[in-house]
Amino acid sequence: MVSTPHRLVVVRHAKAEAFGPTDFDRVLAARGRGDAAAAGAWLAEEGVVADAALVSAAARTVETWQVLAGAAGWSVEPDLDRGLYGADEDGVLDLVRIADEAIGTLVVVGHNPTVGMLAQLMDDGEGPPDAVDRLMRGYPTSAVTVFELDSTWAKAAMGRARLTHFHVGRGAGASDDQRD
Repeated sequence: MVSTPHRLVVVRHAKAEAFGPTDFDRVLAARGRGDAAAAGAWLAEEGVVADAALVSAAARTVETWQVLAGAAGWSVEPDLDRGLYGADEDGVLDLVRIADEAIGTLVVVGHNPTVGMLAQLMDDGEGPPDAVDRLMRGYPTSAVTVFELDSTWAKAAMGRARLTHFHVGRGAGASDDQRD
């Protein structure tokens, strides 16, 4: 057990426009902004406070972070990382492992299928059964998974984090679709 509890929050970006100058430059759709705000409000209600954030530098993830953080009341400046755009689960976990041990809660905002697979693979299977079941059924836009780690960031590993919450941020009139 570490002296400073570590909490990892894995977020899939909110609903994006179908097209942009490039995939990297796609921005959030109006629904996405509402969903990101709903996810941020939920995080605030749950008492989750970000100490640091790793955010893909793609337009839709940056915008998701801005809206989510604003709704959560966070003032953390994210670490924007172009590598998160194309990273696989191991690549994201490598970035988590080099986080400063003084960080209590680390938020990662990225893309599917990577963040959904990361969340599923991090789970130790000991969390609330309903949350585990919902996580295993898919990772739609604006999905948020909160994990507690009983190790240092450097020792974070697949199957070694306890899922405490799974939530999908949805603004008024939105559905839980799997598309981005």
